[in-house]
Amino acid sequence: MKEESFFDRQLVERKEYMRTAQIKVDEVLSLANVTGVPDEHTKDRRVRIYKQAKNAMQSGTNDTHKWTADFENRQRWENPTMGWTSSGDPLSNMKLQFTEREDAIAFCDKNGWTYFVEEAKVRKPLNKSYAANFSWNKRSRIGSK
Repeated sequence: MKEESFFDRQLVERKEYMRTAQIKVDEVLSLANVTGVPDEHTKDRRVRIYKQAKNAMQSGTNDTHKWTADFENRQRWENPTMGWTSSGDPLSNMKLQFTEREDAIAFCDKNGWTYFVEEAKVRKPLNKSYAANFSWNKRSRIGSK
């Protein structure tokens, strides 16, 4: 049986330490200065945080459980060469999705953006019964004689 050497034990302990070690920061740091986005696009930026509505074309609820962060539109112009709409804003078409509302708020705070939250509108389910189509006590049902 091979005996474990001192260096092997040290290596295992070092790997375990690196796997479980955490860096703790006392203050919230802003990442806006190191992202590479120009200052005019990071300052006075407003973000709308909302839950997407259910697709009207389908009965499923896909993508309605996530919170979406959507940036306000900046100035756009029509490109005279191609006729396309152009914008100098790198964040204009970006939508970020988060599982929790608090995660989206923390991300906006970390980047120094002002935000507003649109609360999710809860729909009241309609009680429907197939048998109600054939009941004789409906107002719209009249005799055929």
